[in-house]
Amino acid sequence: MPQYLTAALYKFVSLPDYQSLQAPILAKCQQHHIKGTLLLAEEGINGTIAGLAEDIHQVLDYLKNDALFKQRFADLEHKESYADEHPFYRMKVKLKKEIVTMGVPSVSPTKQVGTYVKPEDWNALISDPDVVLLDTRNDYEVHIGTFKNAVDPKTTTFREFPEFVAKNLDITKNKKVAMFCTGGIRCEKASSFMMAQGFEEVYHLQGGILKYLETVPEEESLWQGECFVFDQRVGVKHGLAVGDYDQCYACRMPLSKEELQSPQYTAGISCPHCYDKISAEKRAALMERQKQVQLAKKRGETHIGEKQKKMNQIG
Repeated sequence: MPQYLTAALYKFVSLPDYQSLQAPILAKCQQHHIKGTLLLAEEGINGTIAGLAEDIHQVLDYLKNDALFKQRFADLEHKESYADEHPFYRMKVKLKKEIVTMGVPSVSPTKQVGTYVKPEDWNALISDPDVVLLDTRNDYEVHIGTFKNAVDPKTTTFREFPEFVAKNLDITKNKKVAMFCTGGIRCEKASSFMMAQGFEEVYHLQGGILKYLETVPEEESLWQGECFVFDQRVGVKHGLAVGDYDQCYACRMPLSKEELQSPQYTAGISCPHCYDKISAEKRAALMERQKQVQLAKKRGETHIGEKQKKMNQIG
């Protein structure tokens, strides 16, 4: 069994003293040889950490039970996955304005938030013809899967979501709005934003798509395709089984088996989505990097760029 446990966690909670929490959390993680990245802001905590299972659980217990944190993190939830090698190089605890960047600092689920909907109740909600179903993820994520009849905002970053709402939704016409995202954090914040804009019936999928795929039987599911994840799996299916997609190193787009057979795909250099968009200078740099990756494999090593790619995807 793979020995390294990865824990992805987040919680919106008022942390007016978040700056003073940075040092003790970092020290505890380092004490247990934990690596990864945690973000702290006045609106809460978010991040991914990895290490030996016993060490990860020690840190999680510390966050939930230590006198400094337990009033804020006692019900902190996390998602687990295992890996054969450590996905991170170092441990960082960063101070931020937001734990998920929307660019509207006045909006926070600690102040107001939409209605949480459990995965087992989600199908009934989104089958209501009066509900507008919004996918709050970015275009490359929606590319490989989404819920039936969901609206794709075609955003490239979460910062673009407020502009999409302003241009496409109407408080007087769109009475019921339901939203979803990968793990729950973006749609939770999006629901807070929507309520601040005056929308009254706002719902979001508790635990996100991942919890839905883990909980709802495939034969009852309204999910279509795979769910993009920010780690080496790229995509997952029902039951969180590893999907069939790979990922382009150059542009980060998920690639199907058919796209991997395209003459425009070269491992580590380009794919059909970016082949005509890469400058000669960048292509040369990518070719040199790929050469070093192959040399590292021949030596039985993992190139630093490959580990960095995993770290960027998971974090």
